[in-house]
Amino acid sequence: MALISLQNAQLAFGHVALLDHTDFSLESGERVGLIGRNGTGKSSMLKIIAGLEKPDDGDLNVQGGVRIVYVAQEPPLDGDATIFEAVSAGVARAKELIDQYSTGEGDLDALQAEIEHLDGWNWEQRVGETIERLSLNPETHINKLSGGMKKRVALAQALVARPEVLLLDEPTNHLDLSSIIWLQELLSGFEGAVVTISHDRAFLDAVCTRIVELDRGILRSYPGNFEAYVTQKADQLAMEEVMNAKFDKVLAQEEIWIRQGVKARRTRATARITRLEELRSAHAARRNVQGRVKLELDAGERSGKLVAELEDACKAYGEKVLVKDFTTTIVRGDKVALLGPNGAGKTTLLKMILGELAADTGKVKQGANMQIAYFDQMRDALNLEATLEDFISPGSEWVEINGQKRHVKSYLTDFLFSPARAGSPVKSLSGGERSRLLLARLFARPANVLVLDEPTNDLDIDTLELLEELLQDYAGTVFLVSHDRAFVDHVATSIIAWEGDESPGQWREYEGSVQDWITQRERAQRMRDAKKPSQSSTSPAENVREQLSNSEQIVSTPAAPAKKARKLSFKEQREFDALPAQMAALETEQASIQKRLQDGSLYANDPALATQLAQRSAAIDDELLICLERQEALS
Repeated sequence: MALISLQNAQLAFGHVALLDHTDFSLESGERVGLIGRNGTGKSSMLKIIAGLEKPDDGDLNVQGGVRIVYVAQEPPLDGDATIFEAVSAGVARAKELIDQYSTGEGDLDALQAEIEHLDGWNWEQRVGETIERLSLNPETHINKLSGGMKKRVALAQALVARPEVLLLDEPTNHLDLSSIIWLQELLSGFEGAVVTISHDRAFLDAVCTRIVELDRGILRSYPGNFEAYVTQKADQLAMEEVMNAKFDKVLAQEEIWIRQGVKARRTRATARITRLEELRSAHAARRNVQGRVKLELDAGERSGKLVAELEDACKAYGEKVLVKDFTTTIVRGDKVALLGPNGAGKTTLLKMILGELAADTGKVKQGANMQIAYFDQMRDALNLEATLEDFISPGSEWVEINGQKRHVKSYLTDFLFSPARAGSPVKSLSGGERSRLLLARLFARPANVLVLDEPTNDLDIDTLELLEELLQDYAGTVFLVSHDRAFVDHVATSIIAWEGDESPGQWREYEGSVQDWITQRERAQRMRDAKKPSQSSTSPAENVREQLSNSEQIVSTPAAPAKKARKLSFKEQREFDALPAQMAALETEQASIQKRLQDGSLYANDPALATQLAQRSAAIDDELLICLERQEALS
């Protein structure tokens, strides 16, 4: 039996249906990634599952006794409380029952039974162990924590409640790379079920066992991680396009027929007219795929070839050293990612590179003719009371992009804001829509140097992929601060990484992607370990893992040399002999499915079955690949 099931759910804001007769179920042990465009209703759906909101119609069924804990995007924590007090709020019910039991109030047997069910007698020990496991200081006050540390506290508060279902809304926002890796490992080892909203593709790949997409009011389920979803989604969209094209062709033929006048027998003509009305209604009700954001960058005038040059630059605040003896040269067209944990000094180093902050010692030189545009992670540039069009182009109805004037309402439609919303206040937008609006303002001004501070927060996956393409083709210089590994890998040409765990204020420059940085650092660590005499039982691989644990995911150690070939066992020989027949059966099944889907009639008569068959066809591809790999291994 499913832990949670949502049946025939409907939810609408205005005339837009966010949930349109939607079904969803969650089984024990599942880790579901909930994805979709900004504004499609993902957070609303998560709150409905959590019981915090109700749908307009439909049924929510929760298995009796199942504990559900919801962690919001911006956790509501008491700023004056200590971390211990905040985390203890997760066992508030157990504490309340223990207080009642100690004072002798109510049915003591019933109280004891419920306390034991909640594992409440050792709540204090449980809170302490969770705080220690999450590397938190129990005495620190919440108002002194960064956004990432507040997320850790909220997760600790959720975990001490021992939930069977954990609901997470954008858990990776404001987390640094090491914290994201920590969260991945935590969720992979979590015994209960998880539903998480996230746009971090690497995180979804590592954590999820199923992807559920909220698309035009309908939930579609895709087994596997995000990489598997991409393949299945492409197939589904291609089939949907074929189905719509055939439907539109039939509708166009019927429209031509009705305009020529009814010439057939009355009964037959009446049936055809009725069918035409049904086709028109179905076409009007169709919700087509939402258009993509149209991004265009004005690179302005070319900057000088040299953007910045630092030689032995140092910066410290009191005894805290943020940058020490850092040397680099950045030229026009470089796309540089700054990686490091929160508080390491990424912003300080960036300001030194751009000449906004003087170095304590060393030489810093900036290039000529630099036009700098900022995308701020704190969204400080947002004027919540201004209208969308005034925010983009104050005092004017026009914006100029690459020398061409465009009306501000037309420009906003490129970022999926309808002309009717151009006069709406900024405060009416969701978090993702505010990020899109900031991108619209950023790109409306010529700039040859872009500074993007956590641009991936709140942006949906489609917009992220388009932004990646735009930055790859951008002729200017890009400075990127982000913890989204996939985004950094697709955009950055070099990385400046914090390595203060070796020496305070230590930064090093690496060419290539995040994975390249990990590989190079691991290789350097192995070389250093090889030069040192063996002084402990810890292996070099373990040392590398320890060094990288504060920065990024660990690259697996080199595979052991191939073993000498051996004779197959009786069981393995039988498996090897059966593989050709197994693959032939799979290919026959796939051919049969493709034949059923080929003419498109199944899409019109039973679209749910068509989708199911398409998913099975994609799964057969994976099974065939597994068979081939197994055949190669056994041979």
